[in-house]
Amino acid sequence: MFNNILKDKLKNGETVFGTWTTIPSPTLIEIFGKSGMDFVIIDHEHGPFTYETSENMIRAAENSNCTPLIRVSRNSSSEILRSLEIGAHGIMVPQVENYDEAKKALMSMKYSPLGNRGVSAFTRSSDYYGITIENRTQKLNDSTLSVLLIESVNAISNLDSILDCGGIDLIYIGTYDLSQSLGIIDNVNDSNLISIVEKAVDKIRKHGVSAGILAQSESDAKRWIDIGIQFIPYIADCGIIYESVASKINNLKEL
Repeated sequence: MFNNILKDKLKNGETVFGTWTTIPSPTLIEIFGKSGMDFVIIDHEHGPFTYETSENMIRAAENSNCTPLIRVSRNSSSEILRSLEIGAHGIMVPQVENYDEAKKALMSMKYSPLGNRGVSAFTRSSDYYGITIENRTQKLNDSTLSVLLIESVNAISNLDSILDCGGIDLIYIGTYDLSQSLGIIDNVNDSNLISIVEKAVDKIRKHGVSAGILAQSESDAKRWIDIGIQFIPYIADCGIIYESVASKINNLKEL
């Protein structure tokens, strides 16, 4: 059983920073946590993860006061359940396009009466012997962070109905997939895309939901913070390592 520090920070209006992870390494996660990251996203959509590896990455995050989230590869009740059972503090569901898909994702994340998550008292999320924990399912419902990703023009057009689902903690706007949907693949700084993001964030915040988006630079992060975005992953683990190593090696070569 866990206390969701990240969820509390978002509720308190704080801005939080982390990264996407595509490298299956608990050690790297622990380093990121001890370096001050608020969260890490274990990316089952794009990364080569097994559940066993992800479970150890979650342990490493918890050991360093960093909130571990899992992006599942698809809107699958089974994937969401298995990710929660190994201890993920929140689930990010990709490519949510409409109300029905949003509702399905949210129902999969929560136990009755809020949803239909499969029930077992004998998993890591329930301390392996949950039959002794009073109000176990309610506590997990309250603690689990629910995140939906909107990543297309169609999803943006359905944002009002998606937000009507209720029970959403965070809407994350996937700028790379959105750029593809707009026919400007990889051009995530396009003025039309930025305008779409700004209007979407305004709607999201008016519904009392937190908003998230990728930052690829400090100026990116500042722009997003200024329009009310609280949840900001900085590129990805491999990108952070690449930038750091390249900078150090280039400096050394100039000696």
